[in-house]
Order: sequence, then structure tokens, then C-alpha cells
Amino acid sequence: MEKELTAFFEKIREKAKTSRFSIGFTEEGKVLSVGDGIVHIAGLRDAKLYELILFESGDEGISFDLGVDSIAVVLLTGRNGIRAGDTAYKTDRIASVNATEGLLGRVLGALGNPIDNGPELKECLSCPVERDAPSLLQRDFITEPLYTGIKVIDSMLAIGKGQRELIIGDPSTGKSSIAIDTVINQKNSRVISIYVVIGQKKSHVLKIIEEIKKYGDFSRTIFVIADASNSLGLQFIAPYSATAIAEYFLYKGKDVLIVYDDLTKHADAYRSLSLLLKRPPGREAYPGDIFFIHSRLLERSAKLNQKNGGGSITALPIVETQQGRISSYIPTNLISITDGQIYLDTLLFNKGIRPAVDVGKSVSRIGGKAQVEAMKAVADRLKIDYSRFIEVEVFTKFGAHLEEETAKLIRRGERLREILKQPQFHPFTLEHEVLSFIIIESGILDNVTIPSVRKVCDEIIKKITPAFPEIINRIIQDGLLGKTDLGTLKDFIAKEKV
Repeated sequence: MEKELTAFFEKIREKAKTSRFSIGFTEEGKVLSVGDGIVHIAGLRDAKLYELILFESGDEGISFDLGVDSIAVVLLTGRNGIRAGDTAYKTDRIASVNATEGLLGRVLGALGNPIDNGPELKECLSCPVERDAPSLLQRDFITEPLYTGIKVIDSMLAIGKGQRELIIGDPSTGKSSIAIDTVINQKNSRVISIYVVIGQKKSHVLKIIEEIKKYGDFSRTIFVIADASNSLGLQFIAPYSATAIAEYFLYKGKDVLIVYDDLTKHADAYRSLSLLLKRPPGREAYPGDIFFIHSRLLERSAKLNQKNGGGSITALPIVETQQGRISSYIPTNLISITDGQIYLDTLLFNKGIRPAVDVGKSVSRIGGKAQVEAMKAVADRLKIDYSRFIEVEVFTKFGAHLEEETAKLIRRGERLREILKQPQFHPFTLEHEVLSFIIIESGILDNVTIPSVRKVCDEIIKKITPAFPEIINRIIQDGLLGKTDLGTLKDFIAKEKV
């Protein structure tokens, strides 16, 4: 027994000789007050902005306001209750989420924790929710299209991989529908979709999840949820957590689509937090840095160059207007941050023109640079002609005499508008969109009654597809449509009887 003890202590001595010891310490603070999800703490003088703070109750929060004598912490969890006098601890790390390939097909909370009763996540990488946007030297030009499957957008307001395109409009005009259809359309691509829900009703959240499960590829979609029942802190941090997950895939060279539904609710949550923290209010009671919180979020969407993996994050932020006032504070902020906007009009929606995209007020600052040659060939002048039609259509309401050229423009425009209408959950393929615009341009539909336009167009497309498989293949594979191919298709269409 004595020999065994001697050998044991000898091992300890040898281990001690090769070990390095250092003094470690943690900074502790005391809770001064708690209320409305805000905790004031004294004693944590070295705390950093957005640092994760732990409480002895097991709850977590992030430092939001750094004062001389105390700091204000926004609670992220409130499971066990915090009281004045409780101890709080610094963690020396920014709040982070766990990211892994296993997140695909999962529904997550605002902090990236699964809430769908699925299996536990394994081999995760910790990603900070706050991170600098990719630098200019890391970025590349946006040239690859991201197809929405919505004709009016893919033709006139093309979105490229790495772009930030705002979806804006009044309540119940189909903003979420456009975002959902875009996510559904990615089932035919390699794009990973992340849908962030901020401050919405649970019924709305469940409806979106069910629709994407039914019509899209749920196995390549991630949901990050901070609904109306969640705390203001969780509603604020949710889009940053989702972007951190998107960046995990971005730096692996993958393409990601992220939808923020919606940033109006996010701005409202931040305004409430700021007022509770007694920060000075500015325009519409929003704090002075409201522009910064959205710009630093959306600037993280980018197209990286090949040296940095070549991945991309495409952002579709949604913002709500009241009575069409796009000049109000939050919409104008977001319009100036993003690379264009898709504006949805209430009057168009009520007329049954859906998606209710107002082409005149909508714009894509990338546009044709993110279109393949086949789409450029047929949609080059589409927006101009459609805008001219909308301008002259007003004269028909007064029964004014129209010149032949104007009457032709109106006839063609009415049928084009009918072609651009499409039901929800029915995204179109690239070849279907291209063929539709060739058919409308050929003039064969000019004498077809408006209710029959879409039916006749679909019938012609069904005949073209088997008749010219090589041309269709070139459109699908290479996005090409030469003058010879275009002439061949127009000749075939001209011979059709409608």
C-alpha cells in the first residue's frame, strides 16, 4: 500500500512540474432593479456592449446600456425569475448561436435553440450574433440570378444572389406571400432558405411553416421564430441570430436566402427597449441609432469572391407601411439601405391583380446584371412598355378617342398584365417565364379575350416544349436564347391558331 501511495504522489509531482498555473478571476455584480425585461446591475464596470451576462438564477441577458456606475441588461430568458440583490456574472463573450448542417429542416427559437421537439444538435460551431459585415475586398459583383418564380419580379425587378431587396406595402397586400413563394421556388435550386419571424402572431407563424412544408423543400429551410409572445429582447436579437446562422453557410461557399418578416416589428421592439432604458427619443419616438441597427444587419448580406469561398446571402427584408406612406421613417431608412424595393399596392390588390406589384414604384438596382441572356432577350423593354401602358390606360376611363398605336399598346398591355398574374404557391420555371413573354410579344394573343389569355398561353407552351427540346435545354442549362432560336420560336407561334 505504501509503494502504491508513493508511486501516486510521484505521478502528481511529475504532472505539477510540466503544468502551468495562473490566477483566474471573474467579475461579479449585484442586481439593483428588475422590471419590464430590463435589469440594472452594479459592479460590472468592464462589461462590453452586447456581452452575454449570466445570473445566479440561470437566466441570461445581453448588456445594452453601459453607464458609469451601472449597466442595463436586456433579458433573453426569464425562466426562474431574477430579484434585486442577485449576483450577475460577466462571460467575456458576445451572445452567440450554435450552427451546424443539422439545423436544416428545423424550427429554432431566437437564440438558435430548437423548439420543434427534434433530435439534439451535434458538433455545433458557436457563431456570434454580432459580426462585422464582409469587407469590400471580400465581396464580388452580383451577377447570378436568384429566381423567385414570380414573372413580374424575375422579368422587371430581377434579384441577384447577394442582393438586398426590400418588400414594402400596406398590411394584407401579399408581402409575406412573395417571400414564401420565393422560398418555395428554391426547392429546384441549391439555395438554403432561412425564414425569420419577428413579432408575428403564432397562428401566422404556423401557417407559414405548413405552407412551406406542403409546397416547398422543408429539408433545406430553417425557421427562426420570435413571435409576439416572446420578450422584446428575443424579438430584437432574432434577426441577428438568423444572420449568424446564414454566415455559417456563407463561409462554407453556399448560397443562402434570408427573409426578415418583418423589420417594422423589429424596429418597434427596439423602440420599446430604448424607451424603457430612458434613451432620448427621436423622430416617431424611435432612438437616434435606429438606422444603424438595420444597416449593420443588412450589410452582412453579400456575395463573396472565389478567394473567400464564393458563397452569398440574399436578403428579403419586409417592411409595413400605413395607407401607402412609403415616406415614413422606417420605410425610408430601409429603402436607403437596400438595393431596391418591391412595392405592393392596395388598389391593385383589391382589383384582383396579384401579386399586386406596382412596377412604377418598384426598382431593382442590380436588375439586368443579374439576368441570364434568355431573360434579357425577352424582357429588355418590358418594364418601359408596361409603364407606358399604365400611363395611357387612364384615358380609356373617359371614353376618349384613341389613336391606333395607343389602342394597340393598351390591348397588348392588358394581356401582358393578365400573363403577369399568378396564384400563390405556383412559382414558374425560367423556361415557362421566357416562353410566356415571347408569346405575348408575338402579338398572337392580341385578339384573344382577356379571361382566356393565360389558358391559351399555357396551351402554346405545352406544344413548344416537346417540339423544341434543344432550345428549351439551352434556356434551362445555360440561360441562352440566340437570335436563331428566338426566330424559330416566333415562327412556330405565328402558325398557331387561337
